[in-house]
Amino acid sequence: MAINVRKLRPSELLRLLNSTPLGEVINERRLRAHRMRAGYRVGEDRTIDLLRYAAWLAWERHAAAEASAESASYEAHRERSRLRQAEQAKSARDIGQGLDAKPDVANSKRHERAARDFRFFCEQYFPQTFYLPWSNDHLKVIKLIELVVLEGGLFAVAMPRGTGKTSLCEGAALWALLYGHCAFVAIIGPDETHAIDRVDNLRTELEYNDSLLADFRPICFPIRKLEGINQRRLLDKSEPIRMEFTAKRIVLPMLNTKQREPHPGAGAVVATAGLTGQIRGLNLKRKDGSVIRPSLVLIDDPQTDESAHSPSQCAHRERIINGAILGLAGPGTKAAAILPCTVVRPDDLADQILDRDRNPQWQGERTKMVYEWAAHEELWRKYVELRKQAQREQRPPVDANAFYRRQRAKMDDGAVVAWPARHNPDELSALQHAWNIRADRGDEAFFAEYQNEPLPEERLGEELTAEQLATKVNNVPRGEIPIGCTCLTMFVDIQAKALYWLIAGWEENFTGYVIDYGTEPDQKTPYFTLRDVKRTLQRAAPRAGLEGSIYAGLERLAEATLGREWRRANGTAVRIDRCLVDANWGQSTDVVYQFCRQSKYAGILMPSHGRYVGAASRPMNEYTRKRGDRVGLNWRVPVMTTRRAVRHVVFDTNYWKSFAHTRFGVALGDPGCLSLFGAKAARHQLLSEHLTAEYRVKTEGRGRTVDEWKLRAEGVDNHWLDCLVGCAVAASMRGAVLFGTKGQPRARKRGSFAARQRAQLAKRRTWQ
Repeated sequence: MAINVRKLRPSELLRLLNSTPLGEVINERRLRAHRMRAGYRVGEDRTIDLLRYAAWLAWERHAAAEASAESASYEAHRERSRLRQAEQAKSARDIGQGLDAKPDVANSKRHERAARDFRFFCEQYFPQTFYLPWSNDHLKVIKLIELVVLEGGLFAVAMPRGTGKTSLCEGAALWALLYGHCAFVAIIGPDETHAIDRVDNLRTELEYNDSLLADFRPICFPIRKLEGINQRRLLDKSEPIRMEFTAKRIVLPMLNTKQREPHPGAGAVVATAGLTGQIRGLNLKRKDGSVIRPSLVLIDDPQTDESAHSPSQCAHRERIINGAILGLAGPGTKAAAILPCTVVRPDDLADQILDRDRNPQWQGERTKMVYEWAAHEELWRKYVELRKQAQREQRPPVDANAFYRRQRAKMDDGAVVAWPARHNPDELSALQHAWNIRADRGDEAFFAEYQNEPLPEERLGEELTAEQLATKVNNVPRGEIPIGCTCLTMFVDIQAKALYWLIAGWEENFTGYVIDYGTEPDQKTPYFTLRDVKRTLQRAAPRAGLEGSIYAGLERLAEATLGREWRRANGTAVRIDRCLVDANWGQSTDVVYQFCRQSKYAGILMPSHGRYVGAASRPMNEYTRKRGDRVGLNWRVPVMTTRRAVRHVVFDTNYWKSFAHTRFGVALGDPGCLSLFGAKAARHQLLSEHLTAEYRVKTEGRGRTVDEWKLRAEGVDNHWLDCLVGCAVAASMRGAVLFGTKGQPRARKRGSFAARQRAQLAKRRTWQ
């Protein structure tokens, strides 16, 4: 039977192909797949052309072989490209030939002389920074810095602002590192951000200073080759160069020691930290297993404006410097430290360290901008007035300059300035420059920032210092109520991190006793600031948000204070009569009202709002009294008109701060005296700083003179001052009255209209 191989049915094709000695070579499923892939190229709808099918199979196999070959060729090409690129990258990272292109030291005489001469080092390698002639104070400071770096010791220097003390310290750090005088330099700033800026300045010099590159090529050339990419790993003749460039630490390059002599500064370290941050444990372990620790510490301006006004912060920072920082060098190494500073106020941290009687271990130097003022000060006063007149008219001080030019010989007579070269191009002398600064910034800032002899702080007669206030103790144990107290009040100041609270007992004549105070959560330390609080409300209630953590903190505090009995000296039990809760902070206002409404101590609790009533403001006693209002001495409880359904108290903060401070000025035993529990003044140092965090300014307005209270420095904590003021307001609400002041006004007796008419008729008959 003849078979037409050009038109075979699928079943016929299967029988034909599987009839060979090879056995089964194809099945129905595979044939169907081939027909779907080949389409009409191998046959019609119902038939298959065997020849065309065989040709298609041969073509498919050939195409697969070619694809496989191309794939293998492409993979080989990729591998060759990868190897070529890796070789190029390695060649680019290997800076050995670039290092050998020029000598390690371009100017050997300059390099050798600068090794032991710090002044010469600054002049030769940093001409853009130290471009003015040196003053005698500069030369003295430079010699002392040189002595500390080479032989060790402690050196503190207070120089005027803009004199270059920080630049000298940065130069000293580079001098010590590049010549190998110190293997590890630690830079400590008042905070971490400030310290990081100092390290960034060192990095800029190492990366871009051409003079340093010329004479310290093994150190500066690899740093420049980083091109700002800290993650780049460079090689020196196939050996990795160990170096580190981060915001907090710099490790100078260590080259291939097998083919090069090790540089004295190779592997030297600069590390940074904030004064109140993590200081202990600064060290670096090298490849050979040795550990290096800081042998030189630069403590740059160790205080802030805030800490300078706080005796506790000054004492805390002094303990850190004399303890943790000077102990960084470890055993067997002499401590070396340079401390540039500026005296902000009398008896601050800088003033204490520069005092050789108090800190004899520090070699303190205090320099000034002007050592002797001119004899004819009245001429300078006239010059200042001419200059201010020009400033008011917004024109250049031509008249003032002309006046000084004419009278210069007389105006300069007797004056001694520290740095004659320090003045602006439009000024004739350093003395004129000093008077311009003094006129623009005031005597208080000038004598503190430029003379390092701050003026004594002016205080009103009845205003006490923190030290004086802390000594106002009454020898009553903490938490015990004196027998004469008739009411016990409490105030809670709301902050996002913690709740500040204070409890005070009062007699009817406003004699007061601070019974107890603290924070919720308790900080377990005698000194802390709100910014550095570790035990926060959020940690105490980790699953709650801001409002929830405040509510939970109020519940814990109320249970611990309002829910307990306080004992008098005779053993009788007393409970808190009134507790005011600060509701001024917008984010906590609603939660405070909610707590005061829902708490089981709702009868004792009341939200409060302190109002700043200045001289230009309308005094509280002139407010229109509405029916239902409760009015007292510069406080009022308005009638409820809002949705919160809880009455609150509003009081004049300026008046009550003056009231509380005046109570501390009253001698113990006199009526109206306010005192602290215990017998040791040191126990109340932090409280006294809160109570003296603000100062009063006498201001006139609307025909009256009032005290307006302002913070001494931005960021200073005053929370316990707010608490004490709130306790005094609560005592006034409970009926305490100071002799000579008006108490709560009596409510007007109300009666019927007919009764009032009868009373008026009776008065008329009396007059007739």
